[in-house]
Amino acid sequence: MTVLCCQLSFAQIYEVGVFFGGSNIIGDVGSTKYIAPNQPAFGGILKWNRSPRHSWRISAIYSSLEALDSKSDDPRRVERDYTYTNNSFFEFSAGMEFTFIDFNLHQSGFIATPYLYSGISVAHHDNYYFRNGIQTSENASSWAYGIPMVLGLKASISDHLILAGEIGARFTFTDEIDGSYPDSPELEVYKFGNINNNDWYVFTGITLTYTFGRRPCYCNF
Repeated sequence: MTVLCCQLSFAQIYEVGVFFGGSNIIGDVGSTKYIAPNQPAFGGILKWNRSPRHSWRISAIYSSLEALDSKSDDPRRVERDYTYTNNSFFEFSAGMEFTFIDFNLHQSGFIATPYLYSGISVAHHDNYYFRNGIQTSENASSWAYGIPMVLGLKASISDHLILAGEIGARFTFTDEIDGSYPDSPELEVYKFGNINNNDWYVFTGITLTYTFGRRPCYCNF
């Protein structure tokens, strides 16, 4: 007699869900605080859990960016009183998420762990510059490439729902986002601030994901 058996020890679980939170920019305009969300941010997230300790992750987040010199701790910025807004900021990110302890979604019951995420990001933004202290559009847009550095805490709140809170800073390879470094060579006269420091932006919020996929089965014979 032949016994037919399956052993799917590498079966994976996927997650799909949403991100809700806020954004802030760290640059040559506005507050110098690193975590100070002042505009809403929302998006979607997808994960492929390859093991209890790591998963591949992609996300897309849309937000506005705002920076007010009046909110800065630097008295020179307060006196300057520039205001920067960007109502069309879209980021796509892909990379790997690592958990501090095993986060085995093949097991039922409550589990929780801190995690780290990093990879690459690219953000589309409109270009601006400041003329006589007034934000002025360049009538153009650019892509800002960067490295996300995310710290979070996630927990299973049911058999299929994962709730997480995270703070994610993005170091970018550009100084153009906040309008201090115009993209057009014709506008170089309007550059200001520290041209040796690139712009950062931060997303702070929560994710809620739904898990699905085949769980492993084992047969002994």
